[in-house]
Amino acid sequence: MTRHGAYDAVVAGGGPAGAVAALVLARAGRRVAIVDDPPVPGACAHKVGESLPSAAAPLLRDLDLWPGSTAAPHLRSTGMYVSWGSPELRERGPVQDPYGAGWQLDRLRFDAFLRDAAHVAGAEPLRGRVTDAVDDGPGLRLHVRHEHGTRELRCAWAVDATGRRAALARGRAVRRRQDRLVAAHLLMARRNGSAGHEPDREARTVVEAVPGGWWYTTLTPAGRIVAHLTDPDLADPRLRTPDGFLDAALRTRYVGARLTAGDLVRPSAPCWSTAHGLRLTPYGGRGWIAAGDAALAFDPLSSQGILTALHSGARAGIAVALCLAGAPPRPVLASYTDFLDGVAVAYVRHHAEAYATETRWPALPFWQRRGAVRPRDSQEARE
Repeated sequence: MTRHGAYDAVVAGGGPAGAVAALVLARAGRRVAIVDDPPVPGACAHKVGESLPSAAAPLLRDLDLWPGSTAAPHLRSTGMYVSWGSPELRERGPVQDPYGAGWQLDRLRFDAFLRDAAHVAGAEPLRGRVTDAVDDGPGLRLHVRHEHGTRELRCAWAVDATGRRAALARGRAVRRRQDRLVAAHLLMARRNGSAGHEPDREARTVVEAVPGGWWYTTLTPAGRIVAHLTDPDLADPRLRTPDGFLDAALRTRYVGARLTAGDLVRPSAPCWSTAHGLRLTPYGGRGWIAAGDAALAFDPLSSQGILTALHSGARAGIAVALCLAGAPPRPVLASYTDFLDGVAVAYVRHHAEAYATETRWPALPFWQRRGAVRPRDSQEARE
């Protein structure tokens, strides 16, 4: 096992939450490392969670990440079409959002931009996967697996931004799962154009409820994302093959129409991801704090995942910087908890209200499970 010198803070995870936390800490003059997972052979070549609401703009400006973070080739969202609670397709335009139009991101490019900004600010980039952390008196020892073995990092504070796996927080907190929602998704890449086909330019997201769950499709700079959300025990095994997935998508009324509208390259096998809501209790403790999906993860229907990751990453970075500067950790963590608890309460309420509006299939398992969940009970399944 190789060792590195002690850091003020180590950020585990290089997504939006981790990159912003590292950026804030580096700008505060702290010695910080950001440990980013290396590519996994055979892993999904694209990343879902592509919608960024326009409400993110003020924070991105405050972080001096504007306008580069959302510049071309990222696409401006022109609204969405929704078939939910009704067989009709209804338009929801950006005029209904008080902040205006948001963005459809190339997530890999967006995340890389944020990491680069953290590196420029002084955060040290390290390749590897944080597996656990050991309390070491006043600080922590983190074990990082990389291609040549394992390295050990010492730090005063650690930020867990490892996503839903919550590598550092898992043994230190309770994780409460909302349901068992999963997403099957694929990227249909765009050709540069061919005879007889118009390029796919429809940037409005389509969301369509179906008896066994719901579908959505949206255009990103990398191509068209198509996803089906359901429960694992309800998922048709044919969804695991390209032909089976496309056949199911094309049988939908509205999402399927988007897939025949442009000249789209045939995809590889669909990827599968967990997509249920998840809440950590507590969000931090002695020498550690969780941000992004590690702390609070959302059902994709909310389209709030990246926005919350950015805010929680920034606030986690500020909290750690304050503690490193001598502030008592307890009130700092209490303030952070109050912020995330407020987000969680609003999410649970809106989630229950959204699913309650779909009443066409009350006896079918997917909708029955969600229709029977009261807001105060929806996060009570302990992992």
